[in-house]
Order: sequence, then C-alpha cells, then structure tokens
Amino acid sequence: MYKNSLRPGRVLAAVTVAQFVFALDMSVVNVALPAIRTALGFAPLDLSWVVHVYALTFGGLLLLGGRACDLYGRRRLLVTGLAVFGLCSLAGGLAQEPWQLVAARAGQGVGAAAAAPAALAMLTTTFTEGPRRVRALGVWSAANAAGGALGVLAGGLLTEYASWRWVMLVNLPVVAAALALLPAAGPAEERPARRERQAARERPDVLGAVLATGGVGLLVFGVVRTEARGWTAPATVGTLAAAAVLLAAFVVTETRAPAPLLRLGLLRSRWVAGANLLVFLAAAGQFAAFYFVSLYLQQVLGLGAAATGAAFLPFSAGLVAGTVVATRVTAARGPRAALVPGAVLAAAGLAWFAGIRPDGGFLTDVLGPSLVTSIGTGLVLAPVAAAATTGIAPHEAGRAAGLLNSSRQLGGCVGLAALATVAAHRTGTSTDPVALDDGYALGLAASAVLFALAAVVATVVLPRRRPDTPGPRPATPAEKQPEGTPA
Repeated sequence: MYKNSLRPGRVLAAVTVAQFVFALDMSVVNVALPAIRTALGFAPLDLSWVVHVYALTFGGLLLLGGRACDLYGRRRLLVTGLAVFGLCSLAGGLAQEPWQLVAARAGQGVGAAAAAPAALAMLTTTFTEGPRRVRALGVWSAANAAGGALGVLAGGLLTEYASWRWVMLVNLPVVAAALALLPAAGPAEERPARRERQAARERPDVLGAVLATGGVGLLVFGVVRTEARGWTAPATVGTLAAAAVLLAAFVVTETRAPAPLLRLGLLRSRWVAGANLLVFLAAAGQFAAFYFVSLYLQQVLGLGAAATGAAFLPFSAGLVAGTVVATRVTAARGPRAALVPGAVLAAAGLAWFAGIRPDGGFLTDVLGPSLVTSIGTGLVLAPVAAAATTGIAPHEAGRAAGLLNSSRQLGGCVGLAALATVAAHRTGTSTDPVALDDGYALGLAASAVLFALAAVVATVVLPRRRPDTPGPRPATPAEKQPEGTPA
C-alpha cells in the first residue's frame, strides 16, 4: 500500500492527465498522415508505420511494464515512462526524415508501455476497492475516452491551421503537467531493505519477458501487415504462427517461473478473465468504428481535416456522459450493471451507423448513431477497468493493469486490421464514393457484432453478485511485503 501521506486527489489528477495524453496520441496522428507523407516524402507503403510502430512497441511491452512497476515502484515507472514519451514526442516533432519520425514513434510506444500500467496500478492501490475506487476509475476512464475522441479534433485543427509537427509537439505541455502534479501527490516511493534483499534473491523472469514481448510484438506486426499483404500471404501466416509458438511457450514458462511476469492464476477470477475478454472485443469494435467513420466523413462526404475533427465532438460528449452515468451505476450496483446495457447500446448505435449512405450528411447519417454509440461505449469503459481490478491484491496491481492495457491494445490492433481487410475486400480497388460507402458500412456492421459479443461476455462470464471482497488469493511468501511497504 502507498503511504497515508499520499494525496489521493493529486494522484488522480496526475494519472488522469497521463492517461489523457496516451489516448490523445493514439488518434491525433491519424488525421495528419497525408500531410506527413507530403512533408517527409514517405513511400505509400511505409506511411502506415507511423501508426503501426507505436502499436507494436506499446502492445509488445505492456506486460513487461506492468510487472516492472510492481517490482521497482509505480511512480518511478510513471515518471520514467512519461519522460521518455515526452522526449520522443519532441524528437518526432523535429523529425526531418521518415526514419526519424518512425523511430520517435517507437520510442513513444516504449514510454507509454512503462507509464500506462503504472498509472492504472497507482490509481487502484491509492483508492481502496469500493465506491471511491469506482469514482476514481470513472474519472480516469473519462480522460481516456476524451483523449481518444478529442485527438481526432486536435489532429484536424493542428494539421489544417498550424503544421503536422504539432500533432507530436502537443504532447509536451500535457506530459509536463502530469510530471508537475506527481511531486504534489506526496513523498516518493521507497524500497526498504527487506525489499532490496528480496529483489536481489529473486531471479527475474527474463525468459517470460522475452517470450511475451516477442510473441505480442510478432502478433501485432503480423496483423498490421495484413493491410498490405493480406491474411493468407505466406509472410503473414508465418509471422502469426511464430507469434502463436512464442505465446504458447510463454504460457508454459509462466506456470513454472518462481516469479512469473504474469501469474496465470489471475485468469481464474471471472472478473479478471471476463473484463479482459470484454475489453478486447470492445476495443476492436471501437478502434474500427473510429477508422471507418473518419474515412466516411472525408472520402465519401468530402469533409476536410478540421471539419472531420469537429464532427467527432458529439462523440466525445457522449463518451464523457456515458462514463459519468456508468460511474454512478457501478458504485451503486457493481460493474456488470453498466457493462451489459452499455455494450448492447454501443452495438445498436453501430448497427444504426451501418446504414450510412453515399449521398448522406452529418445530421442524417452521423449525429444520431454517434451519440448512441458513444454513450454505450462510455458505459463500458469505466466499469471494465473496475471489473478487471476487482479482488486484485496491491502487490499484483501492475500485473493486472498491464494485462488490461494489453487486452485493449491488442483488441484495437487486431480488430482494426481484420475489419479493414473485410471492408477493403468489399470495396475492391474502386475509389468511387458508392463503393467506399459499401465497404465502410460493412465494417461498421462488423463492429456492431463485436460489441454484441462483448454484451454476451458481460452477461455470461462476469459474476452476477456485486464484488465486495478483496483478493482472489493471499500472496505467496516470496511476494509478501511488510505492512506499509509501497509496491
């Protein structure tokens, strides 16, 4: 546990700002890609790596980042990760060559992989399980949702009225604000002598870290390349097969490791397993929906970058509204009470979205389904974090946070690649608005199916009872810490 002198309000403010900048960075770059290609001279097939390399390093290192923050201190990892993220954002904004921007994006992913699980773990260990934690997670989830949605608006405005470089440089003041808030949150974590002796005796799970990072990294790499090579290409099949082998070896290794990177026993909890499966499906549907709606607005309706960003404002408002409602429902009745109706509502909104027309408009084809989908998605985002950390002991908060972030990142990456392939197969090589509309509509319908499956998971897998008991199991002797010791 953290020391009592920590100020929960300042902790919440710091981790919320940190999560906002990570979510912002996931979407702010997308709208600027055409301008980046022109300015730096990217080859057409290389441009996608501006997005994909971030997903590759972020997704591949999240489990390692989650475990590291348990062993070496959450605030240490949060500060280090934020600093790396900020410096790489600066490097990206100053890039003069394509490889420099791609390298900077890779560095951003490394920093985010260290800081994101540390931020969530710091939040869950600062606020005890119950209504206070639910409210804190609600604020954190609202920042996550707002960052992702407002990133599209910010990307459009910055690209059109300033420069594409500002989609990278905009991160700097936000990172600076998060770092400035951390000292005000209370004294830094300490590692008592007992922890030092224990860490010296404990053999690090190096093999597990290598297998997990390599397996997840190859999975992301194989999936993102399907956009250019297809799912049945030998290179794709070989990469995904290698990823499967490494991940299977990781599972075997973790059952035998004395101090595993991911204790597989966590997944025996229906809260943890159900929440991670649910967030994988929801992220797959949400990321794909953002992608298809953005393309519909620009390539079918003919809106510019700034107008496209502005069109996402109702979506942002709906996400925040849904998160506020979900926080209240979860505090009163538990996560499941918000997750089930939220997933159903998001599925209904995306099914409505699938009716987009080539001769449509914002008011007739976008506004209504945007509000329904975003409110439903907001109802899912806050409770899923609460569900995934239910019953988790403080010494495993980083593991649980890294697992949840990995599930979200992998879901978004795999879902977007898979549904983009489905839409492209329907569209073919045509650039006619009618053909493009047909492909985007199919992709949105598939996103609706993913949220419907998420609703099934919430109904069937998550326990009906309201969670009110801590810890799925006691700590092992090697994992125990003295009372009052920071994790």
